[in-house]
Amino acid sequence: ATRGDILNGAPLVVLINGGSASASEIVAGAMQDHKRGIIMGTRSFGKGSVQTILPLKENSALKLTTARYYTPSGNSIQAEGIDPDIILTNLKVAEIEKEELSSLKEADLARHLDNGNSEQNANEKDSKDKEPSLASKDYQLNEALNVLKGITILKQKG
Repeated sequence: ATRGDILNGAPLVVLINGGSASASEIVAGAMQDHKRGIIMGTRSFGKGSVQTILPLKENSALKLTTARYYTPSGNSIQAEGIDPDIILTNLKVAEIEKEELSSLKEADLARHLDNGNSEQNANEKDSKDKEPSLASKDYQLNEALNVLKGITILKQKG
């Protein structure tokens, strides 16, 4: 490893879940301990041990636990895992078929004043309607991207 931040402080979000184990838990724990990124998702697996396989005789071996993984702050990962900073359960997102009155817009009203961009807006709306949203395909990834966008906007305003 080389000292320093090759990303120059770019915001980082790490997604973890019960399938995140071993080395990925060490990375997530280090980022969390050093306050270098936001950990999102669900608690990781908790594989915080190192096994060494010692060959014995033909077709047999002994698997021996020889070390444990710890985060830089000294917390053991074994059987505990990493708790995310932001818990994101895996949800199925579906579009609402009929929108509420609160979503009524000026453009929905009869004889509304045109803004001169009608053709461009219609093309953008058509392209958005054709593809499913990221939230409906991968809710957790969508939320992680929303956090990154928010951090970026805050940094630009600051």
